[in-house]
Amino acid sequence: MTEHSRYMQMALSLARRQLGQTWPNPTVGAVVVKDGQIIAQGVTERGGRPHAETQALMKAGKAAQDATIYVSLEPCSHQGKTGPCADAIIKAGIRVVVIGCRDSNPLISGRGIALLQAAGLTVIEGVCEAEAREVNAGFFSVVERQLPLVSVKLATSLDGKIASSGGESQWITSVQARERGWRLRAQHDAVVTGSGSLMADDPVLTCRLPGLEQNSPVRVVFDRHHALKPAHKLATGAKTTPVWVFSEGQHPQKPELEDMGVQFFPVSGEDDAQQAAQAMAVLAQQGITRVLVEGGAKLSTVFLQSGLANRIYWFRAPVLLGNDGLAGIGGGFPAQLSDATRWALVEQHSLGPDQLDVFACLPGSSPKSAR
Repeated sequence: MTEHSRYMQMALSLARRQLGQTWPNPTVGAVVVKDGQIIAQGVTERGGRPHAETQALMKAGKAAQDATIYVSLEPCSHQGKTGPCADAIIKAGIRVVVIGCRDSNPLISGRGIALLQAAGLTVIEGVCEAEAREVNAGFFSVVERQLPLVSVKLATSLDGKIASSGGESQWITSVQARERGWRLRAQHDAVVTGSGSLMADDPVLTCRLPGLEQNSPVRVVFDRHHALKPAHKLATGAKTTPVWVFSEGQHPQKPELEDMGVQFFPVSGEDDAQQAAQAMAVLAQQGITRVLVEGGAKLSTVFLQSGLANRIYWFRAPVLLGNDGLAGIGGGFPAQLSDATRWALVEQHSLGPDQLDVFACLPGSSPKSAR
């Protein structure tokens, strides 16, 4: 590993810690190095600002003169609610800027680099670029496709069942797997469930890991059947952790639920896939960049069939439930292998007795999934 790669990995590690917390902005890590020593670090704060670079430079103070800054994403060049990070880097006296990847936002792409170079700074691009792109895959998805990055979470038996023939589903996977699932929620901007799971489980959908409770995502309900009621746990906690509902027509208890903090978004369409696509576009417009789908077989199937899913997090327990168990994914997929969506295994983790496999949709395999 080169020196540049080593420091960039530190910046990327900082950025990953804030996944799910910085929307609508990307999560960025910054490390200031001088004479072979790290003198300051910064990361994008909750809600997307202050930015990582300004945080790191403020900590470094006068020591930033003639130093090198490692930034996981191209520094911004435009005036928003805060000043351009490229200007802050120049004013701090930084000599070298090492960048993980360019920002694909047309307001920024290449312009931050151009500003730095015009001021006489040395700019080194593309260090750990693939990893830097992956950290902000959700942000880039919104910029480039106007859709968030969508991950489907499955927790099944070895043979792909989410419940036994008798309807038992709690708990197929171990506590270690459930804790990783809670952490996944914290790393996403929104978690989506459907009416079926709402009625069957009355879920909370928060991150219940000690110290991470405040990192819970926006809870989103696809509620075609107006199943959400004021007594549901999602509704009673809506003022603490946001609840957004997508539904057709007028929910009979909408005024009462709105008073409890629930926010409604209308959707229409001939089928679930069309409504899901509409909802994802609306979430992107609201600034949501990363979505985790946690529902039953029907909801998971909608996202996987429609090409809206970009990732699969598949938790598997070492148990077989047989043909009479409830399948985690429904039917209706292409009959021909040539038409099937292809996935690549990108991560594997052992969680106690269970296994977590993470799959990414191969570019071009699904029209909506290609990045």
